[in-house]
Amino acid sequence: MTRGGWIWAALFVVAAAVPFLGPSGYLLDVAVNVMIWAMVAYGLNVMLGYAGLLPLAHAGFFGIGAYTVGILTLKAGWSFWVAWPAGVLLCAVGGLLLGLVAFRTRGDAFSIFTLGVGVIIALIINKWDALTGGNDGLNGVAAPAGLSAMSQAAGLKLAGGYYLLALLALAVTVVVVARTRASVFGRSLLAIRGGEDLARSAGIDVVAHKLRAMMLSTAIAGFAGGLYAVYVGFLGSAITGPVTTFTVLLYVLVGGLGTLAGPLVGTGLMYGLSQGLKGLQDYQYIVFGPLLVLLVMFAPHGLVGVWERLRARRTGTAPETGPESRAEAGREVGDQHA
Repeated sequence: MTRGGWIWAALFVVAAAVPFLGPSGYLLDVAVNVMIWAMVAYGLNVMLGYAGLLPLAHAGFFGIGAYTVGILTLKAGWSFWVAWPAGVLLCAVGGLLLGLVAFRTRGDAFSIFTLGVGVIIALIINKWDALTGGNDGLNGVAAPAGLSAMSQAAGLKLAGGYYLLALLALAVTVVVVARTRASVFGRSLLAIRGGEDLARSAGIDVVAHKLRAMMLSTAIAGFAGGLYAVYVGFLGSAITGPVTTFTVLLYVLVGGLGTLAGPLVGTGLMYGLSQGLKGLQDYQYIVFGPLLVLLVMFAPHGLVGVWERLRARRTGTAPETGPESRAEAGREVGDQHA
C-alpha cells in the first residue's frame, strides 16, 4: 500500500471511532449527509475530473437508485440488502444506454443532451403517481434489516449504525475510484480528457472507455441514492432535479477536479457551510456564487488541486491535476498500448 493509501486507511479508522465518542445526533446527521453527497460527487468526478466530460443527468441517476430501493422495499417487499445492488445495477445499465446516444455528441451538446435526459427522469418520477407517489413522494422507507440490532450490539443508537454504514459505503467508493484512477483504464480516461484524437492515436478505444466511465459514474450515483433512501426514509422528486446536479458540481469544483480527496473536501466544506447558513436558505447562493467565481479565477483546480501543486512545487514532482498529469497519462498509456 502506498503512503497515500495508509493515510486514507488511518483516516477511516479514526472516523469509525467517532460514534463511540458520544457525538450529538445532529453532528452524526451532518456527517452521514456529507458522506452520502460526497459519494455522489465522486461519481460525477469520474466523468468530469477524469474523462473531461460534463454530464448533467447525475441527479436523475441518484434519484433512480433512491427510488429503486424505496419502491422495491415498500411495494415489492424486497430486503434493502437486495434492493440496493439492484438499484446500482439499474443505474449502470441506464448509464450505458445514455452513453450510447449521448456520446454521438461532443462538447456543449453532450452536456445539454444529458441535462435534457435528467429533466425527463425528474418528470417521469414526478408524474408517475402509481409507482413513485408523484408529488406526494414515497414515505416510510424502512431502515435496513438488522441495522438496529447490529447498532445495539455495538453499544450504539441507530444513528451510529447509519454513520458506520455510510462510512463503509464511502470507503468502498473511495477504494473503487482510487483503483480506477491508478489503473490503465483511469490513465486512459486522463488521456482522453487531454484530447480524444491524441488518445485514439495512442491506441485507446475512446468510445468504449467513455461508456465504462459513464456506467461507473451512474452506478456510484445510484449507490449513494440507495443509501439516501433508507437514511432519510422519505423520497421526493426534488432530489432528481438539475439543482441537485449543480449543487454536486459545486462540491466537485470546490474540492478539486480529478483529485481523490477533492469530492470529500468540497462536500464537507460546502455542505457544512450550507448548514451554517440554514437560516438564510433562500440567499445561500448569494454567498456560493461569488465564492465559485473567485475559485475559478484563482484556484481552477480546487482546494485540493492548490495543495497538490504546492506540494509538487516543494518536492519537484508533477501535480496530480492539470495538463501535466494528462500529458503524462497519455505518454504512459501510449507506451503500454505500443
